[in-house]
Amino acid sequence: MDNWDQLQGECLQCRNCALADTRTHVVFGDGARDAEILFIGEGPGQQEDLQGLPFVGPAGQLLSDMLEIIGLDRSKYYITNIVKCRPPGNRDPLNVEQAACIGFLRQQTALLQPKIIVCLGRIAAMEIIKPDFKITREHGIWFTRGGVHMTAFYHPSVLLRDPSKRPEAFEDLKSLQKKIRALCSHTAI
Repeated sequence: MDNWDQLQGECLQCRNCALADTRTHVVFGDGARDAEILFIGEGPGQQEDLQGLPFVGPAGQLLSDMLEIIGLDRSKYYITNIVKCRPPGNRDPLNVEQAACIGFLRQQTALLQPKIIVCLGRIAAMEIIKPDFKITREHGIWFTRGGVHMTAFYHPSVLLRDPSKRPEAFEDLKSLQKKIRALCSHTAI
């Protein structure tokens, strides 16, 4: 796939798994298509499904607020999910659903060529960083693969449910800010 519009068009028509039967909208992704930073969540929630945009519900608002602390807004990053359709009841996406959708994420990543990938939550981290990723022990730790620097944050919905994790999340944000300043040439923060 050599361009964003073609890839998005293909994704919007996808019927590769049963999630297509219950979705309102495909949630392809949002943000700068030349961003140096890519955020990856697990899958759309109710508000995302209704609006067709990732991270627009309460967890998304918290994430936006957090990123603004370090000078990042959606004009400076790209954000998407492992699966592009909402799992019923906001359950974790099944392995078969992730497998049916991962090709779209791989193509988005290839088009974007980010310097930094931030996984939001354990599902994304287990798919992108390593299958046995432990979010409570390994959030904020940096990994490098193919020259791309990767880390995982607690999913913002976890921070809404458990505010006691917010100080750790703030340390992860500071680590991201430092990494952006060291690696990203056109992302001023």
